[in-house]
Amino acid sequence: MTDLTMKDRFIRALECKDVEKVPVCSVTQTGTIELMEICGAKWPEAHFDAEKMATLAIAGYEVAGLETIRYPFDGTDIPQTLGCKIVEGSYDTQPSIVDFPCKKPEDVHDLEIPENLLECERVATLLKATDIVKERVSDDIPVVAGMLGPAALALSLVGAKNYLMWFISQPDTIRDLLRIGTDICIEYSNALFEHGADVVCLPDSEAGPDLIPPEFFEMMILDEYKRYNQKVTGKTIAHICGDASDILEPLSTSGFDGISIEEKVDVGYAKSIIGDKTCLIGNISPVGTLLGMPPEQVKEEAKACIEDGIDILAPGCGLAPHTSLENIRAFVAARDEYYMEKEE
Repeated sequence: MTDLTMKDRFIRALECKDVEKVPVCSVTQTGTIELMEICGAKWPEAHFDAEKMATLAIAGYEVAGLETIRYPFDGTDIPQTLGCKIVEGSYDTQPSIVDFPCKKPEDVHDLEIPENLLECERVATLLKATDIVKERVSDDIPVVAGMLGPAALALSLVGAKNYLMWFISQPDTIRDLLRIGTDICIEYSNALFEHGADVVCLPDSEAGPDLIPPEFFEMMILDEYKRYNQKVTGKTIAHICGDASDILEPLSTSGFDGISIEEKVDVGYAKSIIGDKTCLIGNISPVGTLLGMPPEQVKEEAKACIEDGIDILAPGCGLAPHTSLENIRAFVAARDEYYMEKEE
């Protein structure tokens, strides 16, 4: 097993197979100010230009040492394509949604879904960025593309207040939104796989118990996750922010190859719930630790996370833009130090 490439190791870990050391990477946002300065591809342009997006994504691997190439750096591509209004952000802030098309339940039925979704500008940019990444790096490096999951898309289209209220007052409308979102995720994911992505990660924290009760997840979202995973042609990861402990068991049956958790979830507890049904990814705090602690503290927490049973070592959510390159490199080095110390 000592001859495993980064891609071999990452895929084996997702398949819950033995590896000689856990992969260390980020399956969520990787853009930082230092990486932008070093590679010359900066926000906000790197959100909208395929060449710059690919360049910044590759820098996470080539400069920082992360063992995946992960892009994009925000989740506004599909919402904007479906009619959400966004602001583009700045060099250290991501684009954000400032208005949404579905103010009333009946607006959902009038939602315009582009017939040629894959040709729409933001989507086409991500597909082109995938092509560029595959041209510029070895096939031995795993490529992870991200997109909002169906619950996150639903909230984006109707706003947070309507999203929460309609689970009670308009459940059929929420089901329609989730179905629409899942259909889009299936089409988009399969296109990404065709262009060479190895894994698609769906950040979908709006499905988690920090926003909706676990019973709503099981009644209204779980089947859409299963349908998504039955229809896509490659490896998938679900990322849930917040304390996802109460939905880990059903989530582990949904067909995702990996579940990415943040620091609010205890790794030992999560591993006891999901076992080998799926790969557990996380969960070093991107703000409290990777942004806010010195390198030695980063290493200490990373090693403890491996000891607790994590299958892929990763930040618990997207990197904060001002995270130091020194800390990201310490995070990567901690994995190697952990295994060297075990051999002593």
